[in-house]
Amino acid sequence: MSFDQFLPIYFFVILGVAMLLYVLLDGFDLGIGLLLPLAPDAEQDSMIASIGPFWDANETWLVLGVGVLLIAFPQAHGKILGALYLPVMVMLIGLILRGVAFDFRVKARDQHKHLWNLSFFVGSLMATLAQGWMLGRYVTGFGESAGHQAFALLITLTLPAAYVMLGGCWLLLKSEGALQDKARHWARNSLAPVALGLLLISLATPWVSETVREKWFAMPAFLALLPIPLISVLALAGLAWVLQRPKVRDEFSWLPFVLAIVILLMGFFGLAYSLYPYVIMDRMTLWDAAASTPALTVIFYGTVVTVPVILGYTAFAYWVFRGKSTPLTYG
Repeated sequence: MSFDQFLPIYFFVILGVAMLLYVLLDGFDLGIGLLLPLAPDAEQDSMIASIGPFWDANETWLVLGVGVLLIAFPQAHGKILGALYLPVMVMLIGLILRGVAFDFRVKARDQHKHLWNLSFFVGSLMATLAQGWMLGRYVTGFGESAGHQAFALLITLTLPAAYVMLGGCWLLLKSEGALQDKARHWARNSLAPVALGLLLISLATPWVSETVREKWFAMPAFLALLPIPLISVLALAGLAWVLQRPKVRDEFSWLPFVLAIVILLMGFFGLAYSLYPYVIMDRMTLWDAAASTPALTVIFYGTVVTVPVILGYTAFAYWVFRGKSTPLTYG
């Protein structure tokens, strides 16, 4: 493979990894936002504190992914964002609302604090639903049939459950006492809709896309793909079992979050296999959409430096703020 052929694949991988890390990392703090109305005021402060050092930096991966799409695949960028203009706007409004509410709720008077908590929830819900709709539309190549619309709606309804699962497992890891027990209950309740949603999506995907159907059921690819659903089922069953064990609140509080990541990771692998080599399903391959080789070469050397730096400071932040969360205060 020549360097010219390698570069689009490299940026396709960078784009995929950035989106995966965004879903995993920003997913749990969006999940916390969705769970916020279920807790009393004192526990809401603890929930916000559990994501305080991380939530803003988690969105770096979204910026990186969109930036790679713009610079490395400019033709696809225009078509994708053109087709998703309205849900992108909804997502951005939701993220802005979350950011404003996060800071203002700390300084607000008691009689106004509940409004900012509600704003944080509404912003989280807007961003999550918009992301689910965008993913569903993207996977179908922006098809306009009723089946394509229903498929996008199915993903839209499943993603909030997945984020709640992540958020509950994260809170189980970072909290103590009554809130930790509630987090275990919330995470356990999310498993049924997550499992049902993943099952329906898996059944519907080959139905809405002939390309995916051919890729999934061709031999020997079918056998090679079998570990993905098997690992997903085992991770779901393991998570359900672990969340029923009282000891999960102590020395095994990290395990549910790891299992939740495994579940979403398997979904990502299946999606990546289904999409490749298309940047837009059935319409534009990554080589068709790629920028010129000289432009990609310059960007390549930039990402070789910046991506490890982003990974490094992300890992450092999670290491520094490991353990149980403490009250979040502002000077």
